[in-house]
Amino acid sequence: MADFWNTDWLTDSEMFAPLRAAGSKLPAIDWPDVALLDALAVNSGRLVNAQGQQIRFVAQAGKPENREASFEGRTFLKGEVQVRAFDWHDLFNALVWMTFPTAKAVINARHYESLAAGEGGQRPPQRDALTLFDEDGIVIVSSDPTLLDLVRNFRWKELFWNRRAEVRQNMRFLLFGHALYQKAVNPFIGMTAKGILIGVSPAFFERPLQSQVTEADRQLALTLWDGGRIGKGRDLAPLPVLGVPGWWKDNVAEGFYDNTGYFRPGRRPGQVTASST
Repeated sequence: MADFWNTDWLTDSEMFAPLRAAGSKLPAIDWPDVALLDALAVNSGRLVNAQGQQIRFVAQAGKPENREASFEGRTFLKGEVQVRAFDWHDLFNALVWMTFPTAKAVINARHYESLAAGEGGQRPPQRDALTLFDEDGIVIVSSDPTLLDLVRNFRWKELFWNRRAEVRQNMRFLLFGHALYQKAVNPFIGMTAKGILIGVSPAFFERPLQSQVTEADRQLALTLWDGGRIGKGRDLAPLPVLGVPGWWKDNVAEGFYDNTGYFRPGRRPGQVTASST
């Protein structure tokens, strides 16, 4: 049975800020069906796959018989993104397509490229990394390289507490993964994202949110398109998302960041960073 539908989540948490432009078009009552999502995609005029074909949201089909009929195959070859009815996971996937269309198209192209090369069965490391980011990814943007270094080195208390004001002013955390968005509907201690870091100029933060999202999408797509940048899951930077100021009621207290079971010490530096002018 489908979950009760409401759109309260759009405004309940800043985690959903990137989706608000697309989410504002959803109905206040009644679950958004595939036809509605498809109409939103067509009306946006900017949702295309890596081959320039219009993205269409279609009903989930049965088990595919070949790679052309697979989820990634249909998206790459026909522009058809399959959606299950009354399903939060697939709804958020559709909304992420509407919000980060260029990056989503690149992820799909990379997956199909791997499948076409005969890399079936167990996913190779690069595809595994792409899947991790597609499901649980976050874009971490900052004009201050030292703040990005704190993310790389797992210096969570120094980042989120000691330099809290700088984080609010000079960083932006944009959820990308559709599974992560689903978790954010009912957040819990332990939620961890897989991040790609993007360096920007201070002017980035003078833009409206939607313009920031568009630029982040562009920079993210460039990073993902470069096959050498994300070669394995460990190239992604783990981020305990409930530490972001304003994203969890308990993180207004310093002691919240002393929970080393959640804010774990680092394993090593070296995650991928993109840079923008």
